[in-house]
Amino acid sequence: MSDASGIIERGTSRSEGDTHTLHWVLRLPHPVARVWAAVATPEGLPEWLAAADVFEPRLGGAVTLRWLNTGDPAVAVHCGHITAWDPEVVAEYTIDLHGRCRFHLEPAGDAGTTLRFTNELTGEDSFRLDCLAGWHDHFAFLLDALDGRPKDWSTWNLDRWRELRESYA
Repeated sequence: MSDASGIIERGTSRSEGDTHTLHWVLRLPHPVARVWAAVATPEGLPEWLAAADVFEPRLGGAVTLRWLNTGDPAVAVHCGHITAWDPEVVAEYTIDLHGRCRFHLEPAGDAGTTLRFTNELTGEDSFRLDCLAGWHDHFAFLLDALDGRPKDWSTWNLDRWRELRESYA
């Protein structure tokens, strides 16, 4: 995994009761079209996040994401809909496990992209911490995928996630 310390800033969160809003800003040295392909296509998503078993690229379209770090379909498969869609600007999925996941892309400089990610979810505080660590870990996978090194899910383990989880606690 690449050293993402200069690109992935620490995620922030705010909570109101059991509703949590997580937020990241990533300054990526890749053009918007490349980042869009990674975060908003069924070909790009498995390289860093999850397989898109169903993906209808339009407002209201169905989405089924299958996490590739577990073989148990009871915990790996999550369904929802595309709740905002503006090609190369906004892709937002609302899925049963993670709530609303919004990717907002902006051109930055000649060939870069600023990715603003927001995740609104409901659950106990421990779930908020799990998700902070999980998204942070996945964003490192995103950087690698954008650099031509998609995640080899057979090598995935909990070690880095545990470190991140502890740092967010």
